[in-house]
Amino acid sequence: MTERKIFVEELTQIPIEKQNVEFVERKGIGHPDSIADGLAESVSRALCGMYKKRYNRILHHNTDEVEVVGGQSAPKFGGGSILEPIYILLVGRAVTEVNGERLPYRICAIKAASDYLEKNCRNLNVDWDVTLDCKIGQGSVDLRGLYETKKLLANDTSFGVGFAPLSETETITLETEKYINGKLCKTLPELGEDVKVMACRMGNEIDLTVAVALVDCHVPDASHYKSTIEQATEKIADFAQKFTKRKVKVFVNTADDYKKGIYYLTVSGLSMENGDDGSVGRGNRANGLITPMRPMSMEASAGKNPVTHVGKLYNILAIQVANAIVKAGRGDILEVHTRILSQIGHPIDMPQAASANAIYAPNVNQKKYEKEITAIFDEKLANITDLTDLIVSGKVNVF
Repeated sequence: MTERKIFVEELTQIPIEKQNVEFVERKGIGHPDSIADGLAESVSRALCGMYKKRYNRILHHNTDEVEVVGGQSAPKFGGGSILEPIYILLVGRAVTEVNGERLPYRICAIKAASDYLEKNCRNLNVDWDVTLDCKIGQGSVDLRGLYETKKLLANDTSFGVGFAPLSETETITLETEKYINGKLCKTLPELGEDVKVMACRMGNEIDLTVAVALVDCHVPDASHYKSTIEQATEKIADFAQKFTKRKVKVFVNTADDYKKGIYYLTVSGLSMENGDDGSVGRGNRANGLITPMRPMSMEASAGKNPVTHVGKLYNILAIQVANAIVKAGRGDILEVHTRILSQIGHPIDMPQAASANAIYAPNVNQKKYEKEITAIFDEKLANITDLTDLIVSGKVNVF
């Protein structure tokens, strides 16, 4: 077998934890861009299930072009109303016919999207407040086409990017959004799912600017709104502080202006109810974050097929490889950046090139780790097909 082209080099730069400034962002599950990502991925997983049930394999599809078009609403204290529904367009390509047999791909996609919204948007009336449209393009295959799906050839020339470990600021940003949309929203039902967390670390001080939509039916008046914001700010600060010894300051809904009667109030807890749009790939990367101080791919992972689309597989794999390398480094490897480049038409486990750049602790023998890093990369690529089942079963996050 041809040897994989894996390159290991030292990365000579200041580790992120020792840099003076760091920016990190996470768009929560209710952000319009995250909604688009979630819908794209849920449709892909549903199609995978349908294909496997009928043909015992996943057929070609890509559903990574979901568009969310904001509606119109009239929120008010005590409860407002949705005036114009949110419009959601499911776009992409999928096998819709096999040997003359038409497949219920459209029903499958619409149901998956509806179920996703029901599960993740608790204050949204999906039947009345959303118009779901499916324009997934048709395609057909014969038995020879089914056979082609077994070859596992890259369907694009693309690259994946990963890094590890997460910094304190990155961890705080990721976990804070999960906390707000998890434990905190159960304590404070006034909070909606549309959350964005932006972290700015300057030296040893971390500022968290949090935007969170409040649900009007749970907020009877301005006084209750203010009280909810104060409670949320205190609880978020207490939670975030657990991850660091640095000083953490939290700012919630800084665009509010109480004197002018400006509040981040919504009917559904989602900004897409009133004009905010969303698209796949405009939000979090495959590790759940937006990290301008780190290497990033601009590839949208959500919705791409989990069998041969390297734009999805390589980004997930690059993250897994980076984490495995740092773990193997046992403190000697402070930081690692990984990149994998495919060549269309070539096997997905044989990239054109793979690269690992490591920042080592002082006085570390780098040669000691070069073979180990290469072996980790080689093993992960050799078993890249393991990712497919993990993705389809929802055990791997893609946004």
